[in-house]
Amino acid sequence: MTEIQLADLEESTRRGFLKFLIGAFSTLVALALGIPLIGVLIGPSTRVKKPPWAKVGDITSLAVDQPVNFKFPLKTEDAYLRETTIHDVWIVKHSSSEVTVYSPICPHLGCHYDWHPDGNEFICPCHGSVYSMTGKVLGGPAPRPLDTLSWKLEGNILSVEWETFKVGISQKIRT
Repeated sequence: MTEIQLADLEESTRRGFLKFLIGAFSTLVALALGIPLIGVLIGPSTRVKKPPWAKVGDITSLAVDQPVNFKFPLKTEDAYLRETTIHDVWIVKHSSSEVTVYSPICPHLGCHYDWHPDGNEFICPCHGSVYSMTGKVLGGPAPRPLDTLSWKLEGNILSVEWETFKVGISQKIRT
């Protein structure tokens, strides 16, 4: 081999090495920038959100076995969006430390039902489903009993884990 051919071979291996080095560095930079970006785009859809707890109010003045509709504010935060919405629940006090909390949303079509003390039952005005005080379906097209919500007492203050469920199906599935 001549000197010119050796110089060309040496030059081409140096260029090849530099091309490889620049390519590897560019790949590392792309990964360093791309992985967090993918996490931002895909992350929220895979993250399981836990239902928020909300203070509903003091239950000491509630009568035993008399359903009461309680309205309460619920503060939610999603990224930089903060919102306060008013929700309500039906509360049936059984004793000073035992209650049943029902979602106000009818499991049939998502209407809001009412308590009718004369018949001692919950009735949905949209389609005529009737429920007992225990939430059992007494009549109508409702596919399941009334949805109950998790609750806890801190002293006499009731807190509820607010969540909604799919309507029109026989299983209680969180939305």
